[in-house]
Amino acid sequence: MLYRRFGRTELQMPVFSCGGMRYQYKWQDVPQWQIPRDHQANLEATIQRSIELGINHIETARGYGSSEMQLGKILPQLPRDKLIVQTKISPGEDAKKFLSTFEKSLRYLRLDYIDLLGIHGINNSELLNYTIRPGGCLEVARKLQAQGKVRFIGFSTHGSTDTIIQAINTNQFDYVNLHWYYINQVNWAAIEAATAHDMGVFIISPSDKGGKLYDPPEKLVKLCSPLSPMVFNDLFCLSHPQVHTLSLGAAKPTDFNEHLKTLDLLDQASEILPPILTRLEEEAITILGEDWVKTWHVNLPTYEQTPGQVNIPVILWLWNLAIAYDMIDYAKMRYNLLGNASHWLPGEKAEQIEKLDLHSCLSRSPHADKIPSILAQAHQILQGEAVQRLSRS
Repeated sequence: MLYRRFGRTELQMPVFSCGGMRYQYKWQDVPQWQIPRDHQANLEATIQRSIELGINHIETARGYGSSEMQLGKILPQLPRDKLIVQTKISPGEDAKKFLSTFEKSLRYLRLDYIDLLGIHGINNSELLNYTIRPGGCLEVARKLQAQGKVRFIGFSTHGSTDTIIQAINTNQFDYVNLHWYYINQVNWAAIEAATAHDMGVFIISPSDKGGKLYDPPEKLVKLCSPLSPMVFNDLFCLSHPQVHTLSLGAAKPTDFNEHLKTLDLLDQASEILPPILTRLEEEAITILGEDWVKTWHVNLPTYEQTPGQVNIPVILWLWNLAIAYDMIDYAKMRYNLLGNASHWLPGEKAEQIEKLDLHSCLSRSPHADKIPSILAQAHQILQGEAVQRLSRS
């Protein structure tokens, strides 16, 4: 395994982390006796495999249902000083509830302390305020740190780049968990800000939110050849030294195997990546047109600025992926979360787009004339049954 300094924490972080949101039994708390023996055995085998590979960063969250409880059956059996354990607690208006939730996490994990405590989901200004205001959740986390129950404090986010940078620039956090991968590079400015503050950078869900790369369309497979799309994306992310670790949401011990192929390629990234990157860009230009590919995102309104709160940037991005790379299944999955994922993926779908007057909100877009018809087409292609976030399903 390869390791990178995790910012000012000075932890030696494996470039792959063992994310804990796919191997748990339920997305809700359940009594220990309800967890099937074979399911628990699979989780423990997955953690053992992770440790054997040198992936000693185990990441979970209070919001991941039975994950913490199930981890609590195996983590105490492992050398504590060799582990980097991260859990995450959602911020809220009631800081006392944040504290009691953390205490529940610690009991479930059966540990004396947490290496990395993440404020889970600083996705908008309200949640940032709940975190950093006097008497807020961060103050509670600092007290836990002083008591030796937490070593380092960070935050996770699905928010806008502006919100992420605002949180980073408080200089109150040691690390950040955020989304950034080949198909969605909008948060690069946030990574630069984190680097300036010497924060650890953890990439959330590069293989799932990064494109369902465990089940890629044939077109994407060909474009990424000779690498698999998963290895290409891993290599793309890790070729940037500002990125320290990628979360691998392993559901079983063999889920690490494809990712491991990346390790021997890192020294050759500057030779391997350019032809693939060129091929991907050229295909997008061929299908969508160069002007659109380079400027579709310019001066788009936020969902708050749009009639019906339609999330135009996200819908156009998903349409691009579906049309250029045949990533229809991925685009459908994300599109049908709109309207059902709260602040984790805010805004609405384009189902009523013909009834909305978008002239004002699109007045500064170079593609104002054609965006409404593309939104309508995107809805036609991507509509399906509404999808709930996993933690709410």
